[in-house]
Amino acid sequence: MISKQDDSRRNAVERQIDENLRRVYEQDVTEQIPERFLELLKQLREKE
Repeated sequence: MISKQDDSRRNAVERQIDENLRRVYEQDVTEQIPERFLELLKQLREKE
């Protein structure tokens, strides 16, 4: 049986995980692709 304290801890951990995942996702979405990487992709496409 899960106590109220354990349930409260689980909820707090789940909220923290959610917040961290959102933070990482937002950082990833806002970062631009480096110019060098775009140039390498262009070169690969040209070779196909």
